[in-house]
Amino acid sequence: MPKVTKKTLNCRGRLLDLAQPAVMGILNITPDSFFTGSRVSLDETLLRAGQMLTDGATFLDVGGYSTRPGAADVSPAQEADRVIPVIESILANFPDALVSIDTFRASVARQAVEAGACVINDVSGGTLDPAMFDTVGELARSGMGVPYVLMHMRGTPQTMQSMTTYQQLVVDVIDELASQLARLRTRGATDIILDPGFGFAKTPAQNFELLNSLNSFHIFDEPLLIGLSRKTTVWKTLNIKPEEALNGTTVLNTAALLKGASILRVHDVREAVEAVKLTQKIILFD
Repeated sequence: MPKVTKKTLNCRGRLLDLAQPAVMGILNITPDSFFTGSRVSLDETLLRAGQMLTDGATFLDVGGYSTRPGAADVSPAQEADRVIPVIESILANFPDALVSIDTFRASVARQAVEAGACVINDVSGGTLDPAMFDTVGELARSGMGVPYVLMHMRGTPQTMQSMTTYQQLVVDVIDELASQLARLRTRGATDIILDPGFGFAKTPAQNFELLNSLNSFHIFDEPLLIGLSRKTTVWKTLNIKPEEALNGTTVLNTAALLKGASILRVHDVREAVEAVKLTQKIILFD
């Protein structure tokens, strides 16, 4: 089992220890998420958020822009209109909730933080909005405590599946993450979480290769966020539908945990929390 250095995140003044992996519940405020079970209307949001917190979610990840392959574009204003009321509503009803904003746009990220979000989850790793790293750096220097998820992706949600050619997959992904990480650190960012970007400019076969090589990403000594929940890699491999992919998701989440994942981003919180508890028992004996 991997020996991962303990990592503490400052989430708006609250210190979060990731020595035991955390679970991030997905709240998609979009009409076209690839998994229909994750599409949440404003009326349903509080019920879903409350259940996720009851089931053991550490974070609630709110997104208003579908990043499924070929997803339609939406304007920053429309994205903000979707997510800001949700963030405000969640925190009004669950003041202790740790809300993450799933966006690659600096303006939406800033508005979300102003509304109370404490993590920025950027699927583009700073490649789609040149203002994102400056915004993250400014927040870091202010001492507000807003960790940033730096994910690996090529292209855009509309083009990424045509950009899956690598010389050496794992080496290339690490190099590209390292380049963005270096840029981000020059802005003064400190609390950084890395995401290899499963499904983003990667084929299912490449996703399995990345998962098998997850230990290689500990070279960064940063916590790893893993997002495999109900993705194509699961349901196409098993020849099933996304709605039937919970068991397969749990299998891959377990593999990720055994290779040192610090955060699981999932649609199904209770099952992920159970996977964390059980794998922690295994790791104790290593």
